[in-house]
This record gives sequence, structure tokens and C-alpha cells, in this order.
Amino acid sequence: MSAQPPDTGFSQICFGLNRELDECSLALFLRLFSREELMHALIPRLADEEISSLVDNLTGILHKHLEEKEYHELFLGDYEHHHS
Repeated sequence: MSAQPPDTGFSQICFGLNRELDECSLALFLRLFSREELMHALIPRLADEEISSLVDNLTGILHKHLEEKEYHELFLGDYEHHHS
């Protein structure tokens, strides 16, 4: 009997059928993408321009779709941030 690799859920990722499935697939994709093992392998291989571009794109999306309070609470985990 051979050992089966753990189910990462990758088989559940499917884009383009409907919005609900796209949202679920994106959430799973991002969880898989941010796994520590992958980050340790991928980040040292990125060019400086790729790092800057990725950070710029992601922070742009955060700032476009989140209010300042949400950004501080949801992304930074700063629950003490009070915007006056």
C-alpha cells in the first residue's frame, strides 16, 4: 500500500464557471500560494522587479477595496488602530 500525499484541495480549484466558484478557488489558490514551504523555495528565485511588482499589485488591490480601518484590522492585524 503506497502512502497518498495529503489532499491540498488543488483539484477543487476551477476558474471561469461562475463567480461563487471563482471566489472559492481564489481563496484556496492564495492559501496554497502562501504556504511556508513554497515561499522559502520561490522568493529567493524572484527578480527584484518581480518582488516590487507583486508587492505593488497586492497593496494596490488592498487599498482599492478596503477602507483604512479594514486594511489595518484585516491585513495588519492592528485592532487598536483608530481613525479619527
